Amino acid sequence: MPMDHINAHTWKQGDEVVGQYVFPGRSKDDLPFQRGDLLVIVKPTSDPNWFRARNQFGREGMIPANYVRPRQVVTLHAMPWYHGKISRQEAEKLLYPREDGLFLVRDSNNYVGDYTLCVCFGDKVEHYHIKYEDNKLSVDNEEFFRNLEELVQHYTKDADGLCTRLIRPVAKEGDSFGTVSIQQFRSGGWVITKQHLELGELIGKGDFGDVYKGSYKGQPVAAKQLKDQDRGGQTFLQEASVMTSLRHPNLVKLIGVVIEDTIIIVTEFMGKGNLVEYLRSRGRNVITKKDQINFATDTCAAMEYLESKGLVHRDLAARNVLVHDDGTAKVSDFGLAKFGDLSLSSQKFPIKWTAPESLRHNSFTNKSDMWSFGILLWEIYSFGRVPYPRIPLADVVMHVERGYRMEAPEGCPAEIYVIMKHAWELRPEDRPTFNEVLSKLNNLRSVTV
Repeated sequence: MPMDHINAHTWKQGDEVVGQYVFPGRSKDDLPFQRGDLLVIVKPTSDPNWFRARNQFGREGMIPANYVRPRQVVTLHAMPWYHGKISRQEAEKLLYPREDGLFLVRDSNNYVGDYTLCVCFGDKVEHYHIKYEDNKLSVDNEEFFRNLEELVQHYTKDADGLCTRLIRPVAKEGDSFGTVSIQQFRSGGWVITKQHLELGELIGKGDFGDVYKGSYKGQPVAAKQLKDQDRGGQTFLQEASVMTSLRHPNLVKLIGVVIEDTIIIVTEFMGKGNLVEYLRSRGRNVITKKDQINFATDTCAAMEYLESKGLVHRDLAARNVLVHDDGTAKVSDFGLAKFGDLSLSSQKFPIKWTAPESLRHNSFTNKSDMWSFGILLWEIYSFGRVPYPRIPLADVVMHVERGYRMEAPEGCPAEIYVIMKHAWELRPEDRPTFNEVLSKLNNLRSVTV
């Protein structure tokens, strides 16, 4: 019987909570659930210890507040000393030449989900097992910390039982994105068990992972499975961490993450596939003007939400917009997404969708996303044609910087083409915001039949 007290009165309609214990239900009005089940708060009740909630199958009922806990956003942290999955030997090589207090943190090789603190002292390297238990980390079962940053900060100030105080970290090369700790997903309520997930047919392939149609506790899902545990694991978790902070009807929803012998990102299943294939396979005979304005407005609504949160997508294109069975378009693929302006030269970007300043100076903002949105609009109204159809890829940037802009696709409304051209202004500050464009698209949607 759980005894911990929860400040349940702060929960409101739409909040997501996760089952901490099995609740079998005591009356026909109750909603039974298992540990790990995801529930959505429908409304509070007059009793602060009970809430009306809905499960993944749409069933509603009463749940006790102290049997569940809220999901928490997983954030990227600047942890240059965290090296992920490297061996003991690799760690010792990185810590040479030995100097007292030189340190790094790696994943434990013997205990999945735990860590190892490697510290130099007296020409030797000491390896300390960092246990992860009950949502806390500890080296000695006396001092407990919420995350790795807290732990490292503590031992930087005081050796407190270690061979020496932590003095200088060995930084991981090229870690410009920040790092995600596995325990954050666990304590945040995002980890799901692999035994509840069934993988079906392969529906997509990517650089780091393959996407399968699957089933999670009877619910249709898409499951993106990491190909190589030693390559791309942090990239996967970075994408998932961004998704934990997002909730919008036009963004693909994260259901959870499997972190076992492999990493799997589990999202809602979008039955009609990606937008570019949907446009190409159905064409003018099936897709109506109403469908087109719906796709455009849905995508813009998602981007306006990202803009309001200071999130830059950086890879907006029709291939990264998915279509739900009910026809709703949702933006997906947050593998390159980043909060705030970002400069990064080590990535390759799709030239025909990327703003000139991003290609020239590796600078990505919501304004460069707006340029990409203009290209996406062109895709929608050309029924999925490849942009710049008559220009060789190597010449696209030169033509664009000299003032060339694509013509309106056949049958494209004049108002839509005006938005495209505005999105393709050469100076980023001259482009509109997504909020401004959304207002125009909503007006157009209301008069389109």
